Amino acid sequence: MPVMEKSDRMNEILTNYLMQSLPAEDNWVNELERTAAEDDVPIMDPLGMNFVKQLIRLTKPDRILEIGTAIGYSALRMLQANPEAEIITVEKDEQRYHQAIRNIRNANKQDHIHVIYGDALEELQMMTDSTFDLVLIDAAKGKYQRFFELSTPLLTEGGYVLSDNVLFKGYVADTKKQHPRYQTIAGKIRTYNDWLMNHPDFTTTIVPIGDGIAISTKQ
Repeated sequence: MPVMEKSDRMNEILTNYLMQSLPAEDNWVNELERTAAEDDVPIMDPLGMNFVKQLIRLTKPDRILEIGTAIGYSALRMLQANPEAEIITVEKDEQRYHQAIRNIRNANKQDHIHVIYGDALEELQMMTDSTFDLVLIDAAKGKYQRFFELSTPLLTEGGYVLSDNVLFKGYVADTKKQHPRYQTIAGKIRTYNDWLMNHPDFTTTIVPIGDGIAISTKQ
């Protein structure tokens, strides 16, 4: 068996093992995951989500900014890890915005999660008086750098930024994988990763869990 095939097989075995090791979730979590799959709505990978929740348990951020609400899945899961946190999340797709509002109200978490309907590139520029302990970037991949530039001035001392999907289904690392649309997106993420890793003011580590998560802390 070629080395690459062995590596892919081992990655699959490890992923399956880690997925099986995850604790059982509440029914509402399973239902949101099913809804996302049926409607083809991208939400955070379960392993990546579990990792983010552990970071939140360790750092206990009081205020979290999420760029890319989708159906409210990540915001609700992050609140599980720190039930007293306040989460501001921005979504520009109207249908997903209303889905998120409904899901958050169904969970009775509207006092902790505030959804803004709008383009994050515009909304972030109006948050000059706000501060956040954690920023999660999980929206349009080609705009990650601008999201980062606009959100990092809002970070508190010791705050950090998480960027999801920075390995994007393996296409970021493997330029030979053939898929016209995915390779275009992967190219944008690859450019972002290079920029992020060489940022003079931030130290970044990319963790190969889920779809790849970059953790950026201010130097």
